[in-house]
Parts: sequence; structure tokens; C-alpha cells
Amino acid sequence: MATAISNGVRSSLASLQTITAQAAAVQNRLATGKKVNTAVDNPVNFFTAQSLNNRSDQLKGLLDGISNGIQTVQAASKGIDGITKLVGSLQSTVKQAQADAAQNRPTVVGTGTTLATASEAALTSKSLKDIALDKRVGSAGDTTVATATASSAGDLGIDTTATPALNIQIVTNPAAATSTTNISVALTANTTVRDVVNAINTSGVATAFVDEKGLLNVKGTGSETLGVGIGVGADAAAATTASATGTSNTAFGLAATDRTTGIASSGVTSATRSNLIEQFNTLRTQIDSLAKDAGFNGVNLLQGDKVTIAFNEKGGKNQTKLDIQGTNLTSDNIGIQQAGNAQVAGTINFQNDSDLEKATTALTNALTSLKSLSSTFGANLSVAQTRQDFTKDLAEVLSTGASNLVNADANEEAANLLSLQTRQQLSQTALSLSSQSDQAVLRLF
Repeated sequence: MATAISNGVRSSLASLQTITAQAAAVQNRLATGKKVNTAVDNPVNFFTAQSLNNRSDQLKGLLDGISNGIQTVQAASKGIDGITKLVGSLQSTVKQAQADAAQNRPTVVGTGTTLATASEAALTSKSLKDIALDKRVGSAGDTTVATATASSAGDLGIDTTATPALNIQIVTNPAAATSTTNISVALTANTTVRDVVNAINTSGVATAFVDEKGLLNVKGTGSETLGVGIGVGADAAAATTASATGTSNTAFGLAATDRTTGIASSGVTSATRSNLIEQFNTLRTQIDSLAKDAGFNGVNLLQGDKVTIAFNEKGGKNQTKLDIQGTNLTSDNIGIQQAGNAQVAGTINFQNDSDLEKATTALTNALTSLKSLSSTFGANLSVAQTRQDFTKDLAEVLSTGASNLVNADANEEAANLLSLQTRQQLSQTALSLSSQSDQAVLRLF
């Protein structure tokens, strides 16, 4: 059976219930920190915030992959830095070898006495070396050798009118003509043996000097067989043709076969250079080892691996990503050959100055390649780090946007709760007064 209550009590009770419900809602907002806890509270804000939070979580999930990609690139970059230092050490090793004179350079040595004789020394009171260097190559209409005297330097008997061009041909491995260099000299009545020696020395392919015996010496810069041919002619072309067979070799005290057959290396090796070979090869091996160890989490960009870094949560054509293709970095691939003590194809002969010079060039080119590779990785690393920062910021923006839609203002809700509590107390007082009014009626009986 329902209990009848007065209108005043009913009104006060309804007001109190409403205030209590509102206070409970405010307390829930304060407890959860959200003003929209379910779709019932605000469907638009609830589902929009949920979508924003989902995307934010997906982007945050990508950060681990981006971080791993960055570390992989950094590992490769550190590997390149280490390899660059090793190449620098290889350069130092080659320089040490170059600082020690090669012992196996072939030398073409004059065997005759054409350039200077003891009788000339007696007539001039000069050394055989100076007599030979001061002798003229020839003169106009000359066809016979002129002896040096106290008043004349003498000459080698070459007609500078009929044959005003002289050519010296320096050949590496004459049988195969591995390398041929032609050195031209214009002949005049004042051209001396000293001028010919200087022309050879400035060529860079050989060195020449006259020894104390007055004999012409031409020394190669490498260890290969050396051929030297001297020829004269009416013009440069004719002189070059003549030098190919060494037609004027005998005029300078050389054998005609010194051009066609050449002089082989002595075969003597430098102990200092030999000792540096092991050091060079050890450093070369370390390049390969370091490249193999420059991986991260099983991926090594210096061993030809590829790393893909995803920057957004989408798939297929809509996915934003960065593909970084590595390279197989080995000492062979950057042009650094193994060192040895002999002339073998594909190796550096440490006894050969030419090979050491080629090795110097190869090491410089290797550093250029490493610098280029490092620059490429650096650019990719910059992109990945920029996208990492962007992804972090974007995820934060999405989370903040979602929070703005559903989070409650703690200050505002606290003020509301205080107001509701005050109203609740007033409603309770009103209810009490309404009850007392009803009770007053009972006093009449």
C-alpha cells in the first residue's frame, strides 16, 4: 500500500534526488577525470576521441620501428667511421714504404766510353762525370764524335741540322710494351747531355744521371723490366720512330738492345718494405671484419642488407616509409688490394714504387667512396630522426585533441560539486521543514 505524502514533501524530495544525482555525476567526472565516459554522455565527442586515441596509439607503436631503423643506420655510420680510420692507417703504411728506397729498380747503364774518356779528363782537368754532362749532343753538319779539350766541350757526333729532333723512349716491359713514354728534346748546337738527363728526370717516369765513370744511367721507378731507346730524326715523328729501336743508343754509350730487350729488375727486396706488408694486410683484413660487425638487431647495412622504416599507420600505396639499401663493403669492393713482395696481378707489389703510387691513389679513392656512403647514410638518418620527432609530436597532438573532447575540467567540476553539496544541504533542510509541517497536523488530535 502506497504511502501518501504531501506536495511540499514530494517537491522537496524530488529536488533532493535531482541534486544527489547531479552530485553523483560530478563525483564520477572527478574520479575518472572525464566528462564523457560513455557514448551516452556525448556520442560525437566519445567516438571522435576514440578515433584520435586509436591513431595516436598506432603512431606510438611505430616509434619502436623507427628507433630500430635509426640505430641500424647509426651502427653502419659508426662502422664507416672506423673503416675510414683504418684506411688512414693504410695510407700511413704506404707512406712508410715509400720513404724507404726501392732496392729492385732496374737501371740501364752505359757500357761504352763514348761520353767521356781518361784522355779527355787529362786534356780538360775535369772529372769524367762533368765532361760527359757538358758534352754537346751534336752540331750543324756534324757526323763524327768530337773529343773534349781544354777549349771545347766536345760532342757526340749528331748532325743537328739534318736531325734537329731527339726522342727518348722509356718502356716498361719492352716485350709487351706495358707502358711507353716518349720524351722530346729539340736539338740545337747548344744542347748538351745534361739537357737530355734533365728531360728524363722531369718526365716522372724514370730518373737519369751520369756516374763518376762518365756513364749514362737511367733508372726506372718500378720493378718491371726497363727499356730505354734514344733516336734522332728530321722531326718529332721521325725521332719517335727511331727511338723505338734505339738507333742512337750507342751515341750515348747505351746498348741498342737496351730498348728492345731492356734491363730486368735486380730482384733485391727492401727488408723495411717487406716488414710493412703484413701490417698492411692485417689492416686490410680488419676492414672486412669491422664491416661485418657493424650490424644492429641482425641487420647490417655494410653487408648489403636493407632496412625499411614505416612512418605512418597506413598500408599499401598510402604507407609512408623510407627504404635504405645497404652496400656490401669490403676492402676489395673499395679498391684496396692485398699487398705482396712480387709482381702478381691483383696485388700491390710493395717493392715497386709504381704500385705504391697506385695504392696511394686507390686509398684516396676509397676514402672518397666512404665519404659518399657516409653522406648517404647521414641524409637517411636525418630524415628518420626528423620523422621520429614528427611522429612523437603528432601522437601527442592527437592525444591532446582527444582529451580536450572528453576530459573534465577539475576546477569547474569541483566548484559544481561544492555548489551541489550546498544545494543538497538546503534541500535536506527544506524536506525536514516540510515533514514538520505535516506533523503539526497530528497535534490537533
